[in-house]
Amino acid sequence: MPALHRGMETGFFILLLATTAWAQDTSRMDQAIQKLVPGQFMGSVLVARGDKTLLSKGYGSANLEWGIPNTPQTKFRIASLTKQFTAACILLLEQRGKLKVEDSVKKYMADAPPAWDRITIFNLLTHTAGIPDFTGFGDSRTSEPFATTPGQLVARFRNKPLEFEPGEKMNYSNSGYVLLGYLIEKISGETYERFVRDNIFTPLRMEDSGYDSNSAVIPRRAVGYSPGPNGPVNARYIDMTIPYSAGGLYSTTEDLLRWQRALFSGKLLSSASFQKMTTPFKGYGFGLSFPRVQGHETIAHNGGIEGFNTWMSYYPESQVTVIVLANLNGDAPETIGAIIGDLAHEEARSPQGRN
Repeated sequence: MPALHRGMETGFFILLLATTAWAQDTSRMDQAIQKLVPGQFMGSVLVARGDKTLLSKGYGSANLEWGIPNTPQTKFRIASLTKQFTAACILLLEQRGKLKVEDSVKKYMADAPPAWDRITIFNLLTHTAGIPDFTGFGDSRTSEPFATTPGQLVARFRNKPLEFEPGEKMNYSNSGYVLLGYLIEKISGETYERFVRDNIFTPLRMEDSGYDSNSAVIPRRAVGYSPGPNGPVNARYIDMTIPYSAGGLYSTTEDLLRWQRALFSGKLLSSASFQKMTTPFKGYGFGLSFPRVQGHETIAHNGGIEGFNTWMSYYPESQVTVIVLANLNGDAPETIGAIIGDLAHEEARSPQGRN
């Protein structure tokens, strides 16, 4: 019995040390974020390592006029984080034999312009099609307040000259991902909104995610702000039919963690599809980029839209996930992502070996 007691005491002491260390790490992350609140950052942050959540917290206000705070359940427009969901939809269609990513766009769009003859779905996924980004056109800002259709969006860029030959180089283009959404609808016979919901959000129980709407009442949705001379101001209006499959979704940090875990555990895609999605071509995968953050290899993406900026990264070697969703425009999400990602790795390297 005395030996058993000693074992219990030792185990309790180790658990106490680990719990104290976790608290210290969380405190350091929280302090780093608080330095940017409220002037540079309002939003929600989640950090996880493996199956453990290290930090999940809201900062600043979801609605400044009513003084409603952000929480882990607050819904944010995720902007270009949408692209990885669009890419996954394409891969699900491929798994079902509906298409191949090597197929030409013209196979599914008979009226495509001659300049698109050599453009493949793969080129769209990797931003190597050469189609100019419609968000950079001169009339882009003036057209943002007005509702549109996928076909009308495609019409904005379908007759523009290519910037380069397909596959020649990579140039980030929202037009390519709009075209992917258009193809998803043509091939599946469903709206993009419904396809994402039925094939990703519902199976993964992402109940706080969806296609954003300017008219629907969406509980716990954050208001978007931009920096002003005297503090935050309401962000410029954009009709959410404009970003479409390139940036039209909303979600929460907790739902995005469900997505990350499902994606990297093989719960959603086959191993072959996952390999395609996470293999860079000219620096970009399918809706994913591969930056080095504080010396660490990551699979990541950022996003920006009126009133919102986002960052989500996954460190394959350490299984660290960092998700930062902001309802105040600025580069704080990427700054926070780098800082707290590094802190999470300091935790992993600690003498206590907190695994």
